[in-house]
Amino acid sequence: MDSLASHIQWGDMLYFFLRIAAVLICIIVHELSHGLTAYYLGDQTAKKMNRLSLNPIRHIDPIGALMMISVGFGWAKPVPVDMRYFKNPKLGMAITAFAGPFSNFILAFITAILLQIVISVQYIYGSFNTTVLIDFLQMLLVLNIGLGLFNLIPFPPLDGSKIMGAILPEKIYYTLMRYEFIGMFILMGLLWMGYITTPLRYASQAVITFMLDMSEFVQQVVISLLM
Repeated sequence: MDSLASHIQWGDMLYFFLRIAAVLICIIVHELSHGLTAYYLGDQTAKKMNRLSLNPIRHIDPIGALMMISVGFGWAKPVPVDMRYFKNPKLGMAITAFAGPFSNFILAFITAILLQIVISVQYIYGSFNTTVLIDFLQMLLVLNIGLGLFNLIPFPPLDGSKIMGAILPEKIYYTLMRYEFIGMFILMGLLWMGYITTPLRYASQAVITFMLDMSEFVQQVVISLLM
């Protein structure tokens, strides 16, 4: 038993479980935002199907979650939305679709602020070991940005295609929606082959840098107001 324990890479296991936790938080926030937005716009489909829940099992798409864990970009199980309940179906769908990525960007910005605070505390009070917390916040920041950006790609069935649909002619819009299932397989292939992973990584890095700069600015403003 001691020999087995000595060979286990506990640090790697901790990192893996922290990453899973971060992925689950990203997915829950993303899909819950879709469902709540649709609900407030008049569609109760998600509520009736118990998708307005914090239970990650209700929102996980196994392949999409695996993609997030492995390459940092992925998707969740789509919240059911019936656009017929919206006063303006295409606009309502676009707003509902945008709510998911937007919620990830908001959570990422909050995470960036928390990260700046924890790093400052670590710098001032060096006796506190915040390494694990910093690692987790960094994962949460990166994965939220990755999930948000990936879903903004205007390709069915991603949110970006529904957002773009608000300005497309109805005939083209509904034709695109018919090919959502095929589109997911195409996206999976493009991700695994790296055709969209590299551009997404550059975009993610740019957004992360911007958010860290903004969070540092917010932190400095708050400190100046308190002093």
